Amino acid sequence: MNNSKKGFIPVMLTPFHNDGSIDYKTLTALTEMYLKSRVTGLFANCLSSEMFELSEAERLQVTKHVVDVVAGQVPIVATGTFEGTIQQQADFTNKIYGTGIDAVILISGLLAKENDSDEVFVNNVHQLLDLTPGVPTGFYECPVPYKRVLSAAQLEDFVNTGRVVYHKDTCLDINQIKAKLSVVKNPEFGLYDAYMVHAIESLKAGSAGLSCIQGNFFPELIVWICDNYNDASKADELAAVQQFLIANMGVMHEVYPIVAKYTLQQRGLSISNFTRRAVGDFTPVVKNAVDQLQKEYDILQNELSF
Repeated sequence: MNNSKKGFIPVMLTPFHNDGSIDYKTLTALTEMYLKSRVTGLFANCLSSEMFELSEAERLQVTKHVVDVVAGQVPIVATGTFEGTIQQQADFTNKIYGTGIDAVILISGLLAKENDSDEVFVNNVHQLLDLTPGVPTGFYECPVPYKRVLSAAQLEDFVNTGRVVYHKDTCLDINQIKAKLSVVKNPEFGLYDAYMVHAIESLKAGSAGLSCIQGNFFPELIVWICDNYNDASKADELAAVQQFLIANMGVMHEVYPIVAKYTLQQRGLSISNFTRRAVGDFTPVVKNAVDQLQKEYDILQNELSF
């Protein structure tokens, strides 16, 4: 991972045909769209990808397809831990690393049960690292099956192994973000924040970038934040962007990822609204809210001139 420049790493969607099969042609177009938006990396096979609804073979195929399309232009990470024993999770971690990605993401909520102690969790992480020699890794505090948030001390311990280069943070607490950043000094490691409410403050505190679902609506906007977060001459514009994201957070989360696919469809990407995950109905009320979101974004985009 190259953390020398603040950047946006999208949590990639998986396009499907209306019969539920994976639409690889549109996955190519989607990947190229992210790249055109100047992202600094890609997170394939993640929750937004509907990874829990993919078979093991599909997880590998989707990830390999993204690797082939990107062809080394940016780093790629992908999830490697799912159900099963630590040995089974390590086996798939090794397997998905073989697709050519740059690091394998470990889901914190799958490395220990919800009622397991921190000691069990930490021991399981080190066991998995021992079973995956030479594989660069990262963490994702995924809300499914439950959210296990890493403490600053845990993250410091894991990064000090020399094996952890990435962390997608979903703690939603800027003070916890700052605590984590204060103890992790490895220049090869990057913390990517998922919470747009404090995105600018997080970048100023030392986050390597952002990794949020909002980038599946307007990827160029998240890239713009990463490029301009510290520009005092753009303080008013940054405040407007922050307010736009806060005001529309509910709209973007409603029946996600259907709403994101619909937005990309309206912006010219030939992608079906189909999802395998049961997220609720895309009602006329939801559709109207997303249409209004696009109108508000168009106004904001004209004001920012990008």
